[in-house]
Amino acid sequence: MRNKPLYLLAAAVLALMSFIDLPKGKPVRLFDGKTFNGWEGDTVKMWKIEDGALAGGSLTETVPHNDFLCTRKIYSNFNLKLKFKLTGNEGFINTGVQFHSVRAKDPAYEMIGYQADLGDKYWASLYDESRRNKTLIAPDSVTIEKILKRNEWNDYEVRSDNGHIQIFLNGKQTVDYTETDKSVPQKGIIGFQIHGGGKAKVFYKDVFIEEL
Repeated sequence: MRNKPLYLLAAAVLALMSFIDLPKGKPVRLFDGKTFNGWEGDTVKMWKIEDGALAGGSLTETVPHNDFLCTRKIYSNFNLKLKFKLTGNEGFINTGVQFHSVRAKDPAYEMIGYQADLGDKYWASLYDESRRNKTLIAPDSVTIEKILKRNEWNDYEVRSDNGHIQIFLNGKQTVDYTETDKSVPQKGIIGFQIHGGGKAKVFYKDVFIEEL
């Protein structure tokens, strides 16, 4: 038989907690500005550290194929904030922030999962990389032209909370998407992409993640 006073007290505490906003996790720096600690990928040829930023690709040689620098840790619900700068002078100039993803087995340089895409016709949109292979949702081009700083540093934010995904470019929301396919994983590694097929170079810095 339950102890009625204790049972009622426990029920009252649970009811009270449902009205209280519990504190979120503190933002954690994912890139220390000096080393590849916590990251894995081609850090010999494709990815470097330049002036406190992760730099991927080349402006003198065509990037042969997609390449990703990835976290070693898996993340589920989070708020990711960073700065990026995308430059290029020939071919397909594109990058993106991969999340809830895994590395593919064939080809091994690819990834499978969501991508907060970046580049002409894809700026601040949500793409499904190597899975549905399509843009899931994209902002209108007029909005992008108003907020994008081409060839300069831009603020980028990706929020994911139990299938609800939001993307912000320079403080302006560009994506609000809710995943309806329950089979799509809502956890995985995070990766920075440099797209193949162009003489392009991307920089990422001030990378912080807040786990929800």
